[in-house]
Amino acid sequence: MFNKILIANRGEIAVRIIRACKELGIATVAIFSEADRDALHVQMADEAVCVGASPSKDSYLNMHNILSAVLLTKADAVHPGFGFLSENDTFVAMCEDCNIKFIGPSADAISAMGNKANARTLMKSAGVPTIPGSDGTVDCVEEAVEFANSYGYPVLLKASAGGGGKGIRLCENENELRESYAAAKTEARLAFSNDAIYMEKVIRNARHIEVQIIADEHGNIIHLGERECSMQLRNQKVLEEAPSIGMNPELRAQLGEIAILAARACDYKNAGTVEFLMDEDKRFYFMEMNTRIQVEHPITEMITGFDIVKEQISIARGNRLSIRQEDVQLNGHSIECRINATTAGLIDYLFLPAGGLGIRVDSGIYAGYTVPTFYDSMLAKVISHGESREEAIAKMNRALGELVISGIKTNIDFQLQILESENFLQGEYYTTTLAQMIESQEIKP
Repeated sequence: MFNKILIANRGEIAVRIIRACKELGIATVAIFSEADRDALHVQMADEAVCVGASPSKDSYLNMHNILSAVLLTKADAVHPGFGFLSENDTFVAMCEDCNIKFIGPSADAISAMGNKANARTLMKSAGVPTIPGSDGTVDCVEEAVEFANSYGYPVLLKASAGGGGKGIRLCENENELRESYAAAKTEARLAFSNDAIYMEKVIRNARHIEVQIIADEHGNIIHLGERECSMQLRNQKVLEEAPSIGMNPELRAQLGEIAILAARACDYKNAGTVEFLMDEDKRFYFMEMNTRIQVEHPITEMITGFDIVKEQISIARGNRLSIRQEDVQLNGHSIECRINATTAGLIDYLFLPAGGLGIRVDSGIYAGYTVPTFYDSMLAKVISHGESREEAIAKMNRALGELVISGIKTNIDFQLQILESENFLQGEYYTTTLAQMIESQEIKP
């Protein structure tokens, strides 16, 4: 096992990884920016190194400073968490060149799946069903119009190097397409330093279903079931649950095999997530593969009893998978609510509802902590688990009712409204449902 791991991240995911390392008896190194000098992950780690100024580009995206911190502290490996450099193939290649173990897939796998247009082509050649879309990138607006005329509206413009819901434009007609094309390329260039765009046909009333896969370095791959991620707004996930209410054991087995096929196509190692859209006829279409651990991984852990972060570390050390596919059992139901700050500032009082059977809180905040303005707004994840979906919902309602974050504004009330909505309670929701509920004023953000 590794002696020391540097966590190239911040916030709740850094805390999550540090806890796993402590349970494994592995020393940890936190990195931090000037804005995060008093952050919880810094206080919890065995060592901490400042890697730059507050903006991400000067600190959490500063590859040279982070690698210097690895060498300075004599860490054996780097865990990237999610976001920042977790899907940066250049950073992974630099780690490989410096003989530093990156706890995640290879640079080649990240590169293959990071370019969404190329990933579509690779998946099609491997026999994975994909959403009808352009063959490669669409390099001018006239090509975009030609595609839309062939497949029909509505269509999506999507950043080829994209992720996290950025660089996406929905176009209902040719006028919107012509107006949106340049804007999509600009947003893609600003977000990913790459303005390449590809296109997909819109699938109406689609569910966003993703499959957690784990692969070791000996050719073994398993899946841990699916997560339902359709409750989203502006292509950003808000609430997730596992398993999906729209699935059954036969569909689950089928989709799991497709996800494993996708992983084999890019010679994938470590933890990853294959994301699909499911249409009203329960046909699946590959969207993308996230080559990292996901924000919503805890709900899979809750229904499987399987520690994904510990398995990531074990695989990176060269060990075989600790379980086989037949060992994977889904028990009960789990829900995750992302608790986001809607204003920055000082948290003057905090009560986390960590008590009671079936409630977990992953967080990087504390009373007296000042939420900075430089990073993602997520403060915590509240996760519930029950024997049934109804019990998981009841537990989440109770937990959010107890949660107090005073001094700043958050989306706690918004999450409670979602949990109480008829669409959610009946499990009849799609990727567009939350936006429609807000537009109809059924719920208020």
